[in-house]
Amino acid sequence: MAINVTESAGGKIIEVQVSGKLMHDDYADFVPRVEKRIKELGKVRVLFDMVDFHGWDASALWDEVKFDVKHFSDVERFAVVGDKQWEKTLTALSHPFTAAQVRYFERPQIDTARAWLAAP
Repeated sequence: MAINVTESAGGKIIEVQVSGKLMHDDYADFVPRVEKRIKELGKVRVLFDMVDFHGWDASALWDEVKFDVKHFSDVERFAVVGDKQWEKTLTALSHPFTAAQVRYFERPQIDTARAWLAAP
């Protein structure tokens, strides 16, 4: 599976670890789970952890765009953890597509990313 989703802080913080190439089917579990938490809790915080990540196929990229548009203001903090320059650049380019505070963290800083998400 290219996506592994875990939750903490009663579902308020959602960690999404992605690896390989994301496909349309990967969103079948992820999207309903996050939407359930948004419906229950309002805004959520997300850690997007890229481990040997190779991007999206065309249908998964479309799923991502639809999710981002639908939930533009439902994510209050979005931490991206990676280790490649293109991942850092992708994070910088994401700002217009979300109202969330977005920060990029290098792999050794994953605990700092988690602390930032958990901070008041």
